[in-house]
Amino acid sequence: SFLLKLENKTKGKLQKQICQVVLDHFEKQYTRELGDTWTNVRDVLTYPLCWQYAVLLNKFSQSAELENTLHVKGYHPAFQGPLPYLPASLKCYIRRTPGRFPAQKHQAGKLKEYYLLNAASLLPVLALEVKDGEDVLDLCAAPGGKSVAILQCAYPGSFHCNEYDDLRSRWLKKTIESFIPDPLTNLIMVSKLDGTQIGDLKPELYDKILVDAPCSNDRSWLFSSDIQQATLRLIQRKELSFLQFQLLRSAIKALRPGGSLVYSTCTLSKAENSDVINLILNSCSNVMPVDISELAKAVSQEFTFLSGTQQHELLVLPEKGRAWGPMYVAKLKKM
Repeated sequence: SFLLKLENKTKGKLQKQICQVVLDHFEKQYTRELGDTWTNVRDVLTYPLCWQYAVLLNKFSQSAELENTLHVKGYHPAFQGPLPYLPASLKCYIRRTPGRFPAQKHQAGKLKEYYLLNAASLLPVLALEVKDGEDVLDLCAAPGGKSVAILQCAYPGSFHCNEYDDLRSRWLKKTIESFIPDPLTNLIMVSKLDGTQIGDLKPELYDKILVDAPCSNDRSWLFSSDIQQATLRLIQRKELSFLQFQLLRSAIKALRPGGSLVYSTCTLSKAENSDVINLILNSCSNVMPVDISELAKAVSQEFTFLSGTQQHELLVLPEKGRAWGPMYVAKLKKM
């Protein structure tokens, strides 16, 4: 029957095709880097039907009705308790069961009420601890979820959102238009600069910088649509850590002394995570690691972390019922 066909079609869409080339590559690398932990992580990453999505509320378009609906549907606040930094205006809801809250259509002249995201992507924002009046740079800002989250937390003195990639930059602009009201958009500068050049163009200009770097996105790469794209991605993967290092070095130049920086990726790859941070710490004498273990401890109810990481970093490992991540977060301060 037609309905059965339709149901199978949607199921097929949800059970996207796993790209064997990528899985084999991950299998080798992550068994080596993560040991037994990889098996559980792999089970989540390769099974989209168990993925979860968080609902980040937009304080500029508040609706009591929406919060009630979320409660009724079994959602609860993702962040509670003794976090080192948790503005009351940042509201994010999650639930244990998989699935996605319905997305909102874009309506001209009307702000969206919420943004759907991986709850772990708010950890870099919480680690950054933006305060009112600070000058903030989001260096690789598209699609814009973290920029929107930063603006839920505080009113920066100035907010610079940068995205080098043309297509992604348009996506970023649209996100900001959909979530941020007019007077506030005047504080926001959206640019398409090469992130590796920003330090030279804007030296010591910012109090806080988020470097949510281009990385090998483990979740989406596993479902690469064709072998050629996947193979190309895996070849280019080796070059990513050098780009990430350059972006970080540039960001450090753009930071004021006393300012701090958060680096994040959505990959499990050590080469793109702690290796890059260690390289920076070893080559930049004006940068110190910042302990974020309190943040990790405070959210350990909702997130699973790789054990044995250093105090200035954390790595969220997806597991069933807590399918958040992968998300690597590290924090540095400029002396």
